[in-house]
Amino acid sequence: MSRFLSERYAAIEPYTPGEQPKNNPDLIKLNTNESPFPPSPCVLRALNEAETRKLNLYSDPDTKEVIDAVAKTLGVQPDQVLMGNGSDEILAFAFEAFCDKTHSPCFADITYGFYPVFCELFNLEPEIIPLRDDLSIDPSDYFDKHKPIFIANPNAPTGLALSRSQIEEILMHNRDSIVLVDEAYVDFGGESALPLIEKYDNLIISRTYSKSRNLAGARLGFAVSNRDLIADMAKMKFSFNPYNINRLSIIAGKEAMLDTAYFDECIAQIIRNRDYTTQELTKRGFLIPDSKANFIFAKPETMPGGEYFRKLRERNILVRYFDKDRIRDYVRITIGSMEQMRALIDATDDILKG
Repeated sequence: MSRFLSERYAAIEPYTPGEQPKNNPDLIKLNTNESPFPPSPCVLRALNEAETRKLNLYSDPDTKEVIDAVAKTLGVQPDQVLMGNGSDEILAFAFEAFCDKTHSPCFADITYGFYPVFCELFNLEPEIIPLRDDLSIDPSDYFDKHKPIFIANPNAPTGLALSRSQIEEILMHNRDSIVLVDEAYVDFGGESALPLIEKYDNLIISRTYSKSRNLAGARLGFAVSNRDLIADMAKMKFSFNPYNINRLSIIAGKEAMLDTAYFDECIAQIIRNRDYTTQELTKRGFLIPDSKANFIFAKPETMPGGEYFRKLRERNILVRYFDKDRIRDYVRITIGSMEQMRALIDATDDILKG
């Protein structure tokens, strides 16, 4: 680092994104929870030359077209939606808007890795709540916290999910604090807290286009809440980057959200592929929690997780490994196409043969 970096940022440990290898066409990439499917055909048609020629103009700071599409699809009002440059930006707006030295956040010890980074960035001291021994969240651990709560549901990297009624219990016991439910993976089998929006004025839901809408490269996410909390986060946006969504992503986001038939088809296939992979690895002695996401968290029976990760990499299959207490014996495997998952099983058989 340079001698000019502010002292308050010197000790920050940045978020580590999943590896994005280049120049290896043979690599099967199952490490960053991207969709194996291309964007909706409607997106490809809409991103035409005429729209590309408009890139000399600023995008709509109100992102009206894509907000209207999200609101229509989810059955909420447009003023209950805020768009972000990926859901990471939505999370940043929430940490900045609702957390301070007297309202430090709480979240699980094993969850999305950006939460502790935001705490360092915004000078917050979080309360870290351990998962149960089976890596699930105990809702009662979050009762009466009197501080902002952030829950990834389904959780990452475990894939385990709380029910809507369990989320409601947490909301009921924290009426004086916001509860942000990060639903990045909810479309793959989780139970959304969206129906609770009108009942609880402290609920914020965060979602992304990166997983179930096949648009990781477009960098689109959004929050759904009551209009007052949305206005609070919008204040953060307009104080930082009013044009946070580019013109082409606004168009892509609108078309991807409205093409529900293509969305349903892709989701159904990923769930089928997840079930196949879970069954096959379980037959081979792997321990796999009941994932409701587009990935599985798999623990080999006969070798450490790090060794399995390295041996897959030697066979041109890239998964995600977290060398951390409690989970270093696991790997996280993104669910890809059926062809990719069969290749994973074949490679696993080869590894297990020794």
